Amino acid sequence: MQLILETVLANLGGMVQKLDQKLPVANEYLLLSGGVREGVVDIDLDELNVYARGTDYDMDFTLLVPALKLHDRNQPVTLDMRHSALCHSWLSLRLFDEGTISKWKDCCTIVDHINGATNYFFSPTKVADWFYESISIVLSEIQKKPQRGMPKVEKVEKNGTIISIILGVGSSRMLYDIVPVVSFKGWPAVAQSWLMENHFWDGKITEEEVISGFYLVPACSYKGKKDNEWRLSFARSEVQLKKCISSSLMQAYQACKAIIIKLLSRPKAISPYHLRSMMLWACDRLPASYLAQEDYAAHFLLGLIDDLQHCLVNKMCPNYFIPQCNMLEHLSEDTVMLHARKLSSVRSDPAEHLRTAIEHVKAANRLTLELQRRGSTTSIPSPQSDGGDPNQPDDRLAKKLQQLVTENPGKSISVFINPDDVTRPHFRIDDKFF
Repeated sequence: MQLILETVLANLGGMVQKLDQKLPVANEYLLLSGGVREGVVDIDLDELNVYARGTDYDMDFTLLVPALKLHDRNQPVTLDMRHSALCHSWLSLRLFDEGTISKWKDCCTIVDHINGATNYFFSPTKVADWFYESISIVLSEIQKKPQRGMPKVEKVEKNGTIISIILGVGSSRMLYDIVPVVSFKGWPAVAQSWLMENHFWDGKITEEEVISGFYLVPACSYKGKKDNEWRLSFARSEVQLKKCISSSLMQAYQACKAIIIKLLSRPKAISPYHLRSMMLWACDRLPASYLAQEDYAAHFLLGLIDDLQHCLVNKMCPNYFIPQCNMLEHLSEDTVMLHARKLSSVRSDPAEHLRTAIEHVKAANRLTLELQRRGSTTSIPSPQSDGGDPNQPDDRLAKKLQQLVTENPGKSISVFINPDDVTRPHFRIDDKFF
């Protein structure tokens, strides 16, 4: 089934390319497990419609579709960041040939210089509008001539600069968040210093695998110009780094993500991508022997909660690849303290909050199975069923958490640089340790 869907999406991209020949003929899509709402890419969630697992979809993915590619550079890529906040850039089409400029100038903002020259800046909002219109035309044509075995288009919506498509195959529904991007080979100059540091993945994968490419995604900074500003994304590198993270830490990450998605959803200030960045920093900070402990998932979960709390209190969450970029800098003091107080309640009884998150997952799975039973006598089991995903939080982790909290009243069981000493507090708020 997944192969069928990936083929359909590839054909969809090919059909969009044939409309006006804007997309590269030879294109390379990146398919990521998990939707944009799951934090697989650093895109703001404010403009996204709310979709519920079980009610609206059964599995979710993110598809990065390059609208433009720069794949022939061997030196660090220098971007035009003069008008942007850190981690963001404008993109001038001067980097491309006249044919590319001619194809895309209707998706650009135009800046006339004093010397009479005209500069075309690739506009993320205009590109997203064009992409949505093109996909809608293609899907309309597909639906006019349905073919046996092809998935049914359940929904197509534009969420800000993202196009969300829900496809149905049999009784399963797949949500695809399709993101138009600019794809680069190599590494951005602004992140060059990051390569000089020691990292947890050293010796596990090669530097060439990590820095094989990056993207510009259609998202702007909080004070940036939406029509011009793109955000740097290292999604390709993050796929490689994930290979080096232990299963117990990934289990803790999934559990923590399940908690914060529900608890910190309003106001939208903390996203799962912030949590992912903190996990990567923890991997750099802590001994590999500690992180490799298979039965430490509960310790790691408490550590991630503590790290998130610490980031909120200090209003500081550095981007993993560009540390000088503070991803929480724009938040107000009231917002960070509101979320810090919410996390304090989690930290005081993490097991109960985890059980609540688990119940939400189970309820979504039950709804999915019920809808499948109604829709088809030969239903396809959902990969998100209770025992299907080893990364989903489970009751064993909740019980281990309860044991740790009970045995260590008032102490912080955190992710310390020295894992042999967990007696001193990580930080304090209102004279209480969290």
